[in-house]
Amino acid sequence: MTLQQLIYAVTVADQTSMNRAAQALFLSQSSLSASIHNLEQEIGLTIFRRTNRGVSSTPEGEEFLLYARQIVNQYRLAEEKYIYKKESKKSFSVSSQHYTFAVKAFIEMAKRFGPDQYALGIYECKTAEILENVRNYKSELGVLYIDDFNGEILQKLMADNGLEFTELFTCNTYVFLAASHPLANRESLSLEDLEPYPCLSFDQGSNQAFYLAEEVYSTYHYRQIIKASDRATLLNLMVGLEGYTLCSGILCEELNGEGWRAVPLRSDKVMHIGYVKRQGFEVSPLGSIYIEELKKCNVNVLG
Repeated sequence: MTLQQLIYAVTVADQTSMNRAAQALFLSQSSLSASIHNLEQEIGLTIFRRTNRGVSSTPEGEEFLLYARQIVNQYRLAEEKYIYKKESKKSFSVSSQHYTFAVKAFIEMAKRFGPDQYALGIYECKTAEILENVRNYKSELGVLYIDDFNGEILQKLMADNGLEFTELFTCNTYVFLAASHPLANRESLSLEDLEPYPCLSFDQGSNQAFYLAEEVYSTYHYRQIIKASDRATLLNLMVGLEGYTLCSGILCEELNGEGWRAVPLRSDKVMHIGYVKRQGFEVSPLGSIYIEELKKCNVNVLG
């Protein structure tokens, strides 16, 4: 197995076409096909399915391509820096559940670089997508929570995908609602107090398993529940329908404004907030700075 073969395989996967990949590599299609075939023979698995519509990776091939991409990307970075003498951009990306504090930490990290060149990314997405993004190298880190309900299942799911979870801090459960809500000035609330109002929850797409929910008490029988796919919509529903959601209690007024409250929920539920990374991979310098900024959020936990 050679670096050239890995570059060929990654290019075919990116182009989803043997013909387009051959053009991009300035090879004949027959030469490229022969090289991919030899690679598959050597490693003992089929990387690509060939159809009239092009090529797609097999499940085994997808796993192989994860490693191939990392090798190819590292080679290209080294090539740019040491062969072409290019100053490479600092790069980092993170996927997160819908946490304002995760965005705040990202902003503080980005501020440290001033005029330096960088390529950064932050993705607020569904829980399953966070794990997938970290697994397939779209994001270096993922930010989410576990508790006594979802922890065992999520930990197993992460281990099965070569991922590991590191706890940053713990939080009690709070009710997040608009400052105009009738219950906003209470010292604490119970689930029974909240029954007349709609519970708001982030939609998890086609995978609605309770253990993937972003909110605790996902199995509770709410009288009214409304799913939303983004944070802006959720905030609008809080104002327009006097809805609420359950959260960590960390408020970022500089981002969300002063029109919101987090009231303690009378509950023994504890959220363990942390980050997910690939097993055995060292966190990059930018990732370390981001984690440092996340840890600072702990001082803003209410109560």
